[in-house]
Amino acid sequence: MTVSVTLRRIEGLRQCAGSYRALLCDIWGVLHDGLRAFTPAAAALKAFREQGGRVVLVSNSPRPAPAVGEQLQNLSIGADAWDGIVTSGDLTRRLVEEHGGESFFHLGPQRDRSLLAGLAARPGALEAADFILCSGLFDDENETPDDYAALFEDAVARGLDLICANPDHVVYRGEVRIYCAGALAARYEEMGGCAVYAGKPHLPIYEHARALIDACAGQRVPKSGILAIGDNLKTDIAGGIAAGFDALLIAGGVHGREQGVPAHTDARRLTIDLEASPDTSRVIGFQPALAW
Repeated sequence: MTVSVTLRRIEGLRQCAGSYRALLCDIWGVLHDGLRAFTPAAAALKAFREQGGRVVLVSNSPRPAPAVGEQLQNLSIGADAWDGIVTSGDLTRRLVEEHGGESFFHLGPQRDRSLLAGLAARPGALEAADFILCSGLFDDENETPDDYAALFEDAVARGLDLICANPDHVVYRGEVRIYCAGALAARYEEMGGCAVYAGKPHLPIYEHARALIDACAGQRVPKSGILAIGDNLKTDIAGGIAAGFDALLIAGGVHGREQGVPAHTDARRLTIDLEASPDTSRVIGFQPALAW
């Protein structure tokens, strides 16, 4: 369904932090842009933890959590900013094991090879594959989904499922617009193929993240005590709301670039496409960029 919500501006996470015991925070677009860290955002998460809160990073990265943690530390985002990490890559590995089959075709860059490590099914040629495992484009700086029409036509004709390891359609690496696996999966479905998704906005990644929060807290944390933070309306915000959490939009992320969401307004009415029928009052507001 499509709903409209009015967001109120949050001047700093400290303004609402006392209402929550845990945060589910997106990474790309909130903590970094692929090239540089957003230092105030990491400092805000650290401050929340210092007040006794728990932070689980929830990412649509196709790589498993340890690889994402290593990337964050390479960007000088310290582990003191989070308690745990859950990624679309973690959920994808489960989907691959549940799907069965002996061989898959890996559609994605070499940097995502950690996604494949230890799987029972093995990567191989498309001609012999039982399904496609898509973590992105081979060359995301120069290609678009249009470049995969011929490959997809053959795969659709063979009835291969495509497991999408990153439901995001686009991100910005610095100032460069990059297509993600979600854009390829959407094109595959348009051509008549079947795509299976891991990650946000789908419920399993939130269930996994909430279980991790409970483990870190040593007790069950109610949904009303959890805030989902992200820069993407269709994944971070829609998914968080559908899972029953309050949501905080970081307006200077992907939508600030794609749709010109103004960072200076005190309130902004936005349209969100939701798969469920949540209580839209749970969307509490927006910040131009995450800060304490």
